[in-house]
Amino acid sequence: MIDSKSDRHLSSIAYSCYFTRNREGEQFAPEHVFSYQISGTLTVNNGEKEYMFGEGDYRFIRRNQLIKFVKQPPANGVFKSVSVYLNQAALRTFAMEHGYYSDHGKSQAVEPVIALRGGSLMKGFMDSLRPYSEDDQLIDEELQALKVREAIMILLRSAPALKDVLFDFSEPGKIDLEAFMNKNFHFNVQLSRFAYLTGRSLATFKRDFEHIFHTSPSRWLQQRRLQEAHYLIKEKGRTASDVYLEIGFEDLSHFSFAFKKMYGVPPSRLAG
Repeated sequence: MIDSKSDRHLSSIAYSCYFTRNREGEQFAPEHVFSYQISGTLTVNNGEKEYMFGEGDYRFIRRNQLIKFVKQPPANGVFKSVSVYLNQAALRTFAMEHGYYSDHGKSQAVEPVIALRGGSLMKGFMDSLRPYSEDDQLIDEELQALKVREAIMILLRSAPALKDVLFDFSEPGKIDLEAFMNKNFHFNVQLSRFAYLTGRSLATFKRDFEHIFHTSPSRWLQQRRLQEAHYLIKEKGRTASDVYLEIGFEDLSHFSFAFKKMYGVPPSRLAG
């Protein structure tokens, strides 16, 4: 539980503020995100690698990523961050106006989460957003569009290699569904999102899935998550309350019920 929180997302600009306790969760990042950590610590995990950002750090998260996060306030302090979402329409317009093109091959080689070096340009830009986000002032669409353009310019100046990422407008191609699902089963997202990220329509995703796994996606996901929970509790000494969110369940009681139905005993009996 979180004692107090604020998470305002003003279309292209988001401000997060959490007090006292950690906040854990997961999300799908449909747009590139450029963020500044004002205070506290953010830990991000994309299923393959963990990234940690502390006070004063800048980060860039590529679009079309499944990520889990932990927002940790400092001792007796507040977690604060501000983010700019770089939407595809703004990036396309900028690319056409300035003649930017992406090398798709180079884009694919860039990590999904990037720690940025920072500098006076980035600091001045992020500081310019704080009066609006922290003082609850509404930012009209025209001003937001200007801030997004400014963010793009600063990123290109500070990290030129991001050109190939920012202006890569390709959609996910058809990939190995079995490998993808075994890597990402613990993300609690809709099947349509899994389908999109594997380069398939929902109907094709379901058809290919049943051909590979010989069961429905929903049934496989629940069984695979419960198998992972069984391993974490029995072999790693974890508790049900520790793992149910981590492996893709939303509700502890539902997790416990499903676990007992599959294994014959509640997770609390398995521990130890």
